Amino acid sequence: MTASKSSRARNARSGAQAGPARNGAARSGSAARNGAVKNGNGAAARGAVAAKTAGGPRGRATAGGDLDTRTAGTGPAVWVQLTTFALALAGLGVSIYLTIAHFSESTLLGCSETKGLVNCTKVTTSAQSYVFGIPVAVLGLAFFLFAVAIMSPWAWRAARREIHLLRIASLVVGIGFVIYLLYAELFIIGSICLYCTSVHVITFLLFVLTMFAVAAWGLRPGAAWPQRLTPRNLAGPRLARQSAS
Repeated sequence: MTASKSSRARNARSGAQAGPARNGAARSGSAARNGAVKNGNGAAARGAVAAKTAGGPRGRATAGGDLDTRTAGTGPAVWVQLTTFALALAGLGVSIYLTIAHFSESTLLGCSETKGLVNCTKVTTSAQSYVFGIPVAVLGLAFFLFAVAIMSPWAWRAARREIHLLRIASLVVGIGFVIYLLYAELFIIGSICLYCTSVHVITFLLFVLTMFAVAAWGLRPGAAWPQRLTPRNLAGPRLARQSAS
């Protein structure tokens, strides 16, 4: 009987000591479950914010046919933007001069008027110098006004896919018109105009550079000039490649 009482006393003390431990473990488990719930709620909230951001104006624009904004800055290199813009400006200058000369009926400077292959007056006064009743010089002026806009750095950095497609379409039309004019000069008129030839060369170069940009970078917006030209950004890709190797 004495031994039984002692055993019951020891069991009671052990149970009393184990009670706080069980309570602590229960509290720890409850705290862990609450923390997990809070973390899950936080992750869900962040996911909702990200979904709203993706569904914002830029996200909707991407779904609506715009270029993915994540590709911004991966488009044509700076030298492509600068070269095409400079060529468009040069073509615009020549077209302005040809238009003024056409309406003022003045002789083009530095262009021969002999009976040889080069005869600017014969070309600019021929029947082929009009298309649908519109002077070719005026059509060239309109084309290069548009080319200056579409070849500008702002147009190259545009996120709208339609702008890049419009650039391609305009140059396809332009190069087709150049082929027609070359045929008219060589096989119908029998003479060429140096100023007209310079416009043809500029249009051809714009066509080649644009097709090259599409083949190399696709229909993606280019980066801003300062972003591309700063030494820090130029050194970044080299350091990344060195660390990767």
